[in-house]
Amino acid sequence: MFQSINKVIKILIFSDVLLLTGFGFFQPIFAIFIVDRVQGGNIEIAGFAMAVYWLTKSIVQIPFGRYLDKNHGEKDDLLFIILGFGLVSIAAFSFIFVSLPWHIYFLEALYGIGIAMNVAGWGATFTRHIDKGMEAFEWSTRSTLVGIGAGIAGALGGVIAHQFGFTVLFIGVGTFALAGALLPILIWKDVFPKKKIAFKVPKIKAVTYSSKD
Repeated sequence: MFQSINKVIKILIFSDVLLLTGFGFFQPIFAIFIVDRVQGGNIEIAGFAMAVYWLTKSIVQIPFGRYLDKNHGEKDDLLFIILGFGLVSIAAFSFIFVSLPWHIYFLEALYGIGIAMNVAGWGATFTRHIDKGMEAFEWSTRSTLVGIGAGIAGALGGVIAHQFGFTVLFIGVGTFALAGALLPILIWKDVFPKKKIAFKVPKIKAVTYSSKD
């Protein structure tokens, strides 16, 4: 059954799994990270950090979607996916260096912008390339794989942070996001097939002469 899913949809699903699995590693222990690593860190800062992420994502996501709808063509959609992954990756690696509350808020805002870009481009491309007659199956496949990945990551995140520290954890998260950014490159040719150049041969009109000429 999975073999019947087209290549573009498969890549989009796996890229999403990498992204959400990566952040699944630290989301359950995010508050502990803030208390442990941020100066004056407490549960309130963790709550405000989540608010910054969700508000930023929600505010910019619709304008991004409107922009992509107005600029018809898949190039912008795919670029938004890749750039969104890139911002998320930068935010993940940058968590290694945080020490103050505003660092957390800034990175959560950056993370929100990256996710909003990714969602806008990802959703448009997924909708455009989804196999007819398999819509429910392919959406369910995406949700199931993301859920499994996030569940496993949530269980392992605490173990990794406890055994190796938060630095190793965020390197892993950033690597997952970076891998997710690279995957869409594999479908570049599928989304933008090379146009065949046809050389037109000019037609030569036949000229007839009458006897009067």
